[in-house]
Amino acid sequence: MPPLTTVLLYLLAGTSMGLLATRTGIPAAPLAGALIGAAMVSMSGRLEVAQWPAGTKTCLEIAIGTVIGTGLTKASLDQLQQLWKPAILITLTLVLTGIVVGLWSSRLLGVDPLVTLLGAAPGGISGMSLVGADYGVGAAVAALHAVRLITVLLVIPVVVKLLTPLGLGDS
Repeated sequence: MPPLTTVLLYLLAGTSMGLLATRTGIPAAPLAGALIGAAMVSMSGRLEVAQWPAGTKTCLEIAIGTVIGTGLTKASLDQLQQLWKPAILITLTLVLTGIVVGLWSSRLLGVDPLVTLLGAAPGGISGMSLVGADYGVGAAVAALHAVRLITVLLVIPVVVKLLTPLGLGDS
């Protein structure tokens, strides 16, 4: 099959599941749905791995960064004046926990420590997969982060809804 056709089929699967997921009401539903849709096609083994045209991933990463960046406003900066301490505490805790869990998982499950360290790191799927690709373990790292991301996107909104009646979010 021509590479462009393969890319279009992945786009169709991702778009379809992304749009379907928007009906669930979960946060980042289009992202989670698109991820699931493209992953299902990829894992089915019926299509080759998509060979994206040169520069496509870079353009998409720039677009995602721009979308996220536009959400950071002067109000965000004002909030950071109050939140810098929790930001540092949370970041240090996540990094240290990622290292401990990564090394522990490697030892316990006999998996390459590089894969488990990068897989347990608190970064995003694209960034950590790119770091993993530099070390030759990008696909494994992407798989671990995909499971984490999908789980977080499905579980955390439910937890928040359950805790909201108990006063969560009342400042």
